Amino acid sequence: MEHPKGTENSEKADYIVIKAHENGVHVIGLTRGQDTRFHHTEKLDKGEVLIAQFTDHTSAIKVRGKATVFTKHGNIDAET
Repeated sequence: MEHPKGTENSEKADYIVIKAHENGVHVIGLTRGQDTRFHHTEKLDKGEVLIAQFTDHTSAIKVRGKATVFTKHGNIDAET
């Protein structure tokens, strides 16, 4: 199935899972393009899990606080 130009192909986009190990973990989405900007933020409390996706609009995800990030490339522990 073809997607209209400028829309995301969610079947091929990478997903990550972020699990918070403390209250107040910040997850920040950053835009693509010439000027990288913050475009979305989430605040997680201990035990909460967020499933995030890289898209045509999101090129990077920043995690601030104690959390584990699960990716197809492995797991990463983020700390304050």
